[in-house]
Amino acid sequence: MLSPKSAELVEATLPAVGAAIGEISKLFYQRMFAEHPVLLRVLFNRGNQANGTQAQALAGSVAAFASGLLAGQQPDAMLRRIAHKHVSVGVTAGQYAVVHKHLIAAVGEVLDVTPEIAAAWSEVYWLMADTLIGLERFLPRGQQDYRVIARFQETEDVVTFVVRPVNGPVPLNAPGQYVSVQVPLPDGARQIRQYSLSGRTDDALQFSVKRDGEVSRYLHDRAPVGSTLRLSRPAGDVTLQPGDGPVLFASAGIGCTPMISMLAELAATDSPRQVIAVHGDRDQFSHPFRAELAQLVAKLEDAQAHVFYELPVGEWPAERTGLVDLRGVPVPRNTTAYLCGPVPFLRAVRAQLVEAGVTDIHYEVFGPDLTR
Repeated sequence: MLSPKSAELVEATLPAVGAAIGEISKLFYQRMFAEHPVLLRVLFNRGNQANGTQAQALAGSVAAFASGLLAGQQPDAMLRRIAHKHVSVGVTAGQYAVVHKHLIAAVGEVLDVTPEIAAAWSEVYWLMADTLIGLERFLPRGQQDYRVIARFQETEDVVTFVVRPVNGPVPLNAPGQYVSVQVPLPDGARQIRQYSLSGRTDDALQFSVKRDGEVSRYLHDRAPVGSTLRLSRPAGDVTLQPGDGPVLFASAGIGCTPMISMLAELAATDSPRQVIAVHGDRDQFSHPFRAELAQLVAKLEDAQAHVFYELPVGEWPAERTGLVDLRGVPVPRNTTAYLCGPVPFLRAVRAQLVEAGVTDIHYEVFGPDLTR
């Protein structure tokens, strides 16, 4: 909990900080990378820095945490998500002090706040940081080398990689989790990206990569069978939970990867649960795992698939043309829903589920979380 004096100051300045948080975040990253350029080369996603999405995500998380403190509530789901991301890319406890230094300096520079207000926001930061450090302490971390033992062209711009550790066993993993892949780039930087596990294997890991961004292009062009990749241990808190109630898997584009992994797990265990699989894509040829989706649904005792194409090739049902629309899909209120795809898709589908009375909703977003 915030101290009474800090709570008073944070509540009074939250509107001003919230209004300026985008500018604060941008200045924060500029300051931090000027003093620690190696962080941008080996830890932070340069693409997300360039388009501003990382700054937006930081702004949203800090504002959400401060608002939660004032309301006496901690945003546990958001904190778990951040902790898993941090562990997967190798954030250390000591780096929180670096972030604190430049974030509080950016707040002071943008808003010209008093030392007392700066101290209050510093208290907010360390409450959030200490919570994350505590969560991250108990999550498995570390990297190891894997050899590419197979790769498959799913669509024109999606490739699936099957990798096996060079030394040791495959680490524990769960359907819905992801791995971070670090690659060396021509300019000497070592950049990291996360990719969801996209299948069920006993002695290897499988992940799929859409050709989008410098790391993904590297993997498509320079990671043949026999090459070695550096991967983190599997991470991620959006995983298939046990139970016997109905489940919904809703995805768009490459967001189908964790959904296919969860479906494969249910099919492999002969699950009797009611399963509703929904996917949206541009057309049949851009839909990764199209055949696997049909095969897995056919294996399950009580499952159905609803596929939407914006620009279908050939004949296609009119009610399945366009964006994903769950209003025509019967979804029981006690459904556990898993969502993955672009932010506009997540917002739209979540709103439709809430309207239908579904409250148990879990989502994974590729890149900074801008759904708040």
